[in-house]
Amino acid sequence: MPGKKLKAFLKKSGADFIALSHPPAYTAQQLAHHGHIPGDRVAKTVIIELDGKMAMLVMPSTWRIHWDRLSNVLETDFLELADEMEFKDRFPDCEVGAIPPFGNLFDMAVYCCEALTQQPDIAFPAGSHEESIHMKTDDFLALVDPVVIEKGFIRPGTQKPAWMQRRRKSSVPSDEQIEHWELAGY
Repeated sequence: MPGKKLKAFLKKSGADFIALSHPPAYTAQQLAHHGHIPGDRVAKTVIIELDGKMAMLVMPSTWRIHWDRLSNVLETDFLELADEMEFKDRFPDCEVGAIPPFGNLFDMAVYCCEALTQQPDIAFPAGSHEESIHMKTDDFLALVDPVVIEKGFIRPGTQKPAWMQRRRKSSVPSDEQIEHWELAGY
């Protein structure tokens, strides 16, 4: 039964949590929908390979990884998304894609996006697509003791600074281009 190890750990620690059953949620956005909570409060777990070792990133489901910045923050040249086939055996009680953000239960370092720590409470898969855990963020942080990092993540839709924005070329061909194509027989 997925989540059994996690729930036993949470009960033993004395943490307040709620385990909710819901229709299958294969994405963090679906979990947010079923739990009736904002996506920023759903913790997304991403397994990475960091200098040859597996590690866990935990971030709001509405955010994504900025790989170059994260590599700089973690002071490494070797950082990539881990291959699912290489780590699925480390989470024997969990369905693929429903790994809870408790790397400490799986002998794995945990790095947490600072934006997630600013939420009053979070939700995450309990090891299955049909059950999630909802708990106070402070309790999660106390139990996992992750390395909290500020940089290395980006919220989609965030506008780039002016100096980073590329000038977009018009997709409408110029009169010279049309004339050249007509002369070339296109």
